[in-house]
Amino acid sequence: MSIDPRVALQSLTTALEEHLIAASARRGEGDPTVEAAFFAVADAFEVYDDSLYEAYGEVTPLEVIDDVDDDDEQDAEDDEDLEIVQD
Repeated sequence: MSIDPRVALQSLTTALEEHLIAASARRGEGDPTVEAAFFAVADAFEVYDDSLYEAYGEVTPLEVIDDVDDDDEQDAEDDEDLEIVQD
């Protein structure tokens, strides 16, 4: 089942607006409303990107970050690459 890219774009726009509202009303670190809105944006973006590709063979220049832990793993690898120099 394919989704019309215009419909997917409207869903993405709505998700972005809801994320802005949640972020502006944030109630501290780890606010579940902001987190839910964050994931809604990511999901809506993926649907839009997929529908754009399916309909027109095009994609956006954006990507969804899968997990914060990926950054932590890269930082650990970068640290391993550093040489310790002693005076």
